[in-house]
Amino acid sequence: MAVSPPEPFFSGPGLDRADALRADEAALRALSDAPDATQLLWREGLPELTPVGRLDWGPPSNPELFLGFDGKSPRFSAIEPVAPDAWTAFPLMAVLDPADAPLFAAAMSLCRWHGRHRFCANCGAPTDVVRGGWSRRCPACSAEHFPRVDPVVIMLAEHGGKLLLGRQPHYPQRRYSALAGFLEVGENLEAAVARELFEEAGIRVRNVRYIASQPWPFPSSLMIGCHADAESDELTIDTSELDDARWFTREEVAAALADDPGAQFQAPPKAAIARTLLEHWLAA
Repeated sequence: MAVSPPEPFFSGPGLDRADALRADEAALRALSDAPDATQLLWREGLPELTPVGRLDWGPPSNPELFLGFDGKSPRFSAIEPVAPDAWTAFPLMAVLDPADAPLFAAAMSLCRWHGRHRFCANCGAPTDVVRGGWSRRCPACSAEHFPRVDPVVIMLAEHGGKLLLGRQPHYPQRRYSALAGFLEVGENLEAAVARELFEEAGIRVRNVRYIASQPWPFPSSLMIGCHADAESDELTIDTSELDDARWFTREEVAAALADDPGAQFQAPPKAAIARTLLEHWLAA
């Protein structure tokens, strides 16, 4: 019997986002003045954590973003400059409480989006923050712009009981992970999985199926985890994309996930959906 995959890091309900309140500016101002209102604290471009790995909060001072309700308590954030890449955040993600991870991801993605979209894509005029920070409106042409999410397929290919994993040049030494790539216009998930695997590893696949998804706030992607069956194990590696790609046995994957000193490769970190896909494959 198939086993449900563990929930990917950053997934989950997070706060009550209270969409119906976002257009009511007076209500949002009143909420920011409420005695139980708090604002997310930031340090060096990342949300600040307490010693036990929970998000840290202080009194509202610049409540530009309405993040939602924690129970009945309103939560806000300023629009902060965000750390440039995921590697900066990995030490925090290693200790971040999973219960706060969805909010961490939402705050990171929102702040980065605001930093990159201060001008109207339609006419070039500066835009205003509206709807509690969940959109920007152009005062010149009235266009409204919303935070975007970029879909990315990330997939395991299987052949003869082995999994295909690859490594990119920026990975830590010995790290192998699932192959991935952005969806292109006019593609569905199955076509994107097949295209990426052929482009990067030279293999043809069939029977593509969805496993799980994960919001990834670097900068703002939706990682869509899939599994596919390869028609052959002969690889033609695109060295402009990958340093290497190899097939690994179930025993080799299990050793890597267990941090066995003798493992053939280093597994993806626990915050990555690639690890979730590997755990799902072993459990199933």
